[in-house]
Amino acid sequence: MTTIKEIKQKIKQDTENWLIPFMDFVDEFRRHKDPSLVREPFENGDERFDAILASMVECLCDELELEIPDWVWNVPSCGEPWFVSEMENLKAISIVESPVWFRRRKIFVLENFLDRV
Repeated sequence: MTTIKEIKQKIKQDTENWLIPFMDFVDEFRRHKDPSLVREPFENGDERFDAILASMVECLCDELELEIPDWVWNVPSCGEPWFVSEMENLKAISIVESPVWFRRRKIFVLENFLDRV
């Protein structure tokens, strides 16, 4: 199983394809429901990816009724709003739909961002 620290390293190595390891982790965490995967914080260094990873951890822990690790509260918001889809015509709906865990860190996604088929 892959920890959040390991996912951060994978994303750092290939920022162009960050969504693949990100969503793989979402699937794995939901499948195993293992709090040890998010217990240890990752090293901060990229405000966008740090913020989206912390928001994802909060969201999934809440969904799975697991305790949210304390370290996520130390991960700051993005300096500028980040519209993850990068599509201009989705900005307005992203502002409305973005779950609170993402919105409070100035990350705007659609409400189904973490949903998988």
